[in-house]
Amino acid sequence: MAWLQLVIQTNTEHAQTLSDILSEAGANAITLRDAADQPLYEPPIGETPLWHNTEVTGLFEANANMDEALLLITNTLGHCPSYTLNPLEDKDWVREWMTHFKPTQFGDRLWIVPSHHAKQHIVAQPNAINILLDPGLAFGTGTHPTTAMCLAYLDQYPPHNQHVIDYGCGSGILAIAAAKLGASSIMAIDNDPQALTATKDNADNNKVSDCFQIQLPQPAPEQQADLLVANILASPLIQLAPHFATLIKPDGRIVLSGILAEQADEVLDAYSPLFDIKKFNQQDNWLCLTGNKKIKA
Repeated sequence: MAWLQLVIQTNTEHAQTLSDILSEAGANAITLRDAADQPLYEPPIGETPLWHNTEVTGLFEANANMDEALLLITNTLGHCPSYTLNPLEDKDWVREWMTHFKPTQFGDRLWIVPSHHAKQHIVAQPNAINILLDPGLAFGTGTHPTTAMCLAYLDQYPPHNQHVIDYGCGSGILAIAAAKLGASSIMAIDNDPQALTATKDNADNNKVSDCFQIQLPQPAPEQQADLLVANILASPLIQLAPHFATLIKPDGRIVLSGILAEQADEVLDAYSPLFDIKKFNQQDNWLCLTGNKKIKA
């Protein structure tokens, strides 16, 4: 099948609206891309920030009425942003997109493996611990340094027979890694229902869902964790420090990621009264902290 690609130049204010308009106009796929090489770090739980200069791309069948789509944009926004409309060759674009994602190793044993690479990877790496995960909307696949450091920690300190909380689970990647590394039970928490759905689907796909509970932050879990992993951002981490202390057993472990180097002191100040906390690793300008909950005298 031949396709038409409509690429619209816009900003944060209009990007989501344009995405909704293109969906209403019959786009088969919609993507949003940075149009100005602006860094965009992992968002707080439940948020999906956009770049200041954003390209919104809609993929339409070749016989789609693009005049109607453009008119719908103009009527909704009151103007028509700058755009290009190009024909695309007949190609399986989903398959083409997926080929860019390859198996990636974290630590000594953990691998994130896209489903289309699973068979050949398992043959090539028979001793690997494989997490089958395909790219999904707004949720990570382990490539960001904040996630990679958490995966490396889990690989180095596997949670055998432990109860693990993944707070801000997103795709469920850290929870699934913990399960495959021997955790006895998992509590995956996020305030975004889409994240909870993605985590459930990925846990099912990795055949670890039997040990999973997946829920919103409230009500708070009753069972205290041996290990709590939170890969979010510094500001919510600071706010959540007292709450996290209630969710972890005495001398239980915590892993915090999503922290820029210049934010480390502020996070350490928040956690030091409650945890023996220190730096585990640093990648680029991102830090991962870890420690044990202090036992009250």
